[in-house]
This record gives sequence, C-alpha cells and structure tokens, in this order.
Amino acid sequence: MICNLCPRNCNAERDEYSGKGFCKMGTVPKIALAAPHYWEEPCISGKNGSGTVFFSGCTMKCVFCQNYEISSMGQGHFVTAKELSEIYRQLEEKGVHNINLVTATHFLDEIIKSFEIYMPSIPIVYNCGGYEKAETLKRLEGIVSVYLPDFKYGFDEPGVKYSNAPNYVETTVNAIKEMVRQCGKPCYSQDNMIEKGVIVRHLILPNHTKSSIKVLEIIKETFNDDVLVSLMSQYIPTANADRFEKLNRKITHREYDKVLNVLYSLDLDGFAQKLSSADKKFVPKWDI
Repeated sequence: MICNLCPRNCNAERDEYSGKGFCKMGTVPKIALAAPHYWEEPCISGKNGSGTVFFSGCTMKCVFCQNYEISSMGQGHFVTAKELSEIYRQLEEKGVHNINLVTATHFLDEIIKSFEIYMPSIPIVYNCGGYEKAETLKRLEGIVSVYLPDFKYGFDEPGVKYSNAPNYVETTVNAIKEMVRQCGKPCYSQDNMIEKGVIVRHLILPNHTKSSIKVLEIIKETFNDDVLVSLMSQYIPTANADRFEKLNRKITHREYDKVLNVLYSLDLDGFAQKLSSADKKFVPKWDI
C-alpha cells in the first residue's frame, strides 16, 4: 500500500505489519484496548459506558500525549478486520451506548472492511486528533454517526512545535467542516445520549490561554451551534512534555477560569471538565 490517508501525504509504502510513513504502522490494525469507557462526555459514556477501541500509532506526535505508550511507542496487538467486527459485537452485547474508535485513521481500509462484515445497531463514534484529511473522512460517510475531533491549537506555530503538524488550523477547520456536512447538528435519543453530530474537544494547555481562546473564537465564527464544544482541563505533563518549560505543569485555576469565561461569553453549547480531572488515574490501562 502507498499511503496518503492523512494530511501529511507521506506517499509512503506500508506492508501488513510495518510502514515507512509518519505513523510507522502497517495496514493490519493494531489495538491496545477494547472495553467500555466511562470517562467520555456524559452524552457518550452514559450509564453503560462507551465501547472504546484504542488503536496503536497516530498521525500526530503530540509531546504531551497521555496515550504515548500506544500512540508513539506503538504498543498493542494486531487484529484482523473480522476480529474487529467481533469486538464491536461483543461490546454491543455488553450494553455500551456506542462503538468509539480512537485514533483509527491510519487503519481506515481495514476498519471499513470490519463494518462491511458487521455493522452495529448503535452509533459509531470517530474519536480523532482533528488533524484529518477531508477527502479521507468522506469515506466514512454513512458509517460514522458522531465525530469527536480535537481542536488543539488556535495558531499554527504550536501545532508544529508540539505535534509536528504543519498547517494545523486550516487542516482541522476543513476536517470539521466535512464532519458537520456528514452529521449535521447534534441529535439525541430519549435518554439524552448523542446519536448524531459533532463534539469538538479542546484541551487547555498551561501558558497557552491565547491559543485556547482563539480556538473558541474560530469555532464560534465557523460553526456556531452546528457543533458542541467539550472544554477539557485534564492536562498533566506526560510523554515528553517535561522537555518544554511551558508545558511542564498542570493548568492553574486562573487559566481555566479565563478560558471558561470565554466559552460562556461566546454562548457555545457543550461541556466543561472539572480541574479534578487532571489525574493519571483517568488514563486507561492498556491491554498489551
């Protein structure tokens, strides 16, 4: 396979179990955990949990990634498209509210095959870093019900510095536009679980409130009430964050309140985490 699935357009050769592209992954999916997850947004986790499948590898390299053991170090085990379809079925039988694919883009061909084998009757959530190629996302139309992208930075400079992601802002905006085109405005079931729509996540970083405020302003100007916003305060220095002075601490109450007040002033609908969420106990334990 010659791969151009993500915005990097590596044009790199990938065989079944290894690759020469940015993600270093092969074409056979590699996963680190498949289990009900109870710490997503309330309308995703609900009472029974979200049926998360965490994929190894990533099209970004965020220096502060809480999942760095799987995203950068590639830990996990290989599964076929058939095995993936059985994982969906097993999670669905456990009563989860949805199937939640986490950082899956680099395995898209096999993931599409897995849904051709078995399509769950519950919503499919596509949980990603936001740095996506709109052309690739179009292949998921009719499969994904809910998109859950990050919008990490309001400026391109930190995108390059912290995630090795050039042209981050424009790329992410275009990706979210495609997600909104597919799913439309958020729709809920009778028990307030999201069935269709886009939830844009933003993680507040220490010493970067200007970037956070810019993200919220872009969302307001570009999407308004077409999306929900999930403002996240769970940042803790992990992976290589200690190499960057500005990232080597949790956010302060002052930083959190400053960004939260902008969220309210812009009248953006969505969710806001409590500062107590900044704790390693909320990071999943990988099944590797």
